[in-house]
Amino acid sequence: NTGSALSPFNTFLILQGVETLGLRMERHCDNALAVAEYLQGHDKVAWVSFAGLKGDPYHALAQKYFKGRPASLMTFGIKGGFEAGIRFYDQLQMIKRLVNIGDAKSLACHPASTTHRQLSEAEQLSAGVKPETIRISVGIEHIDDIIADLEQAFTVV
Repeated sequence: NTGSALSPFNTFLILQGVETLGLRMERHCDNALAVAEYLQGHDKVAWVSFAGLKGDPYHALAQKYFKGRPASLMTFGIKGGFEAGIRFYDQLQMIKRLVNIGDAKSLACHPASTTHRQLSEAEQLSAGVKPETIRISVGIEHIDDIIADLEQAFTVV
């Protein structure tokens, strides 16, 4: 039902989704900026990498190519390193522990213990994965719910 010849029903579903894509992307972008600003001000966060933040090295490119709205993917570092990152990640409740992008749900990953765990620490670092890195794809849930889940996860760090 996918590929070069879609079934009529799959075509219908795609068309339904395309109709609201613009609205969903606005919500993704607004939520992502709010989450990045929240994280940037948090005392248990070492750093935030999100092109929507003015101090980010890629901010000018985000302004140029994405009109200042670089979608919803970001990474941040938990103070306390690898173990703190795992505790934070395991404590998430509403935010799903999955790897994807553009989902309606907020998704998170601790790459050093999941997607990149088969690599040595040196290989992880050369791939840009620090022990404390958390990757989050911010969804379209209410922003208060997203931040509340992050806040409760910080209680174990």
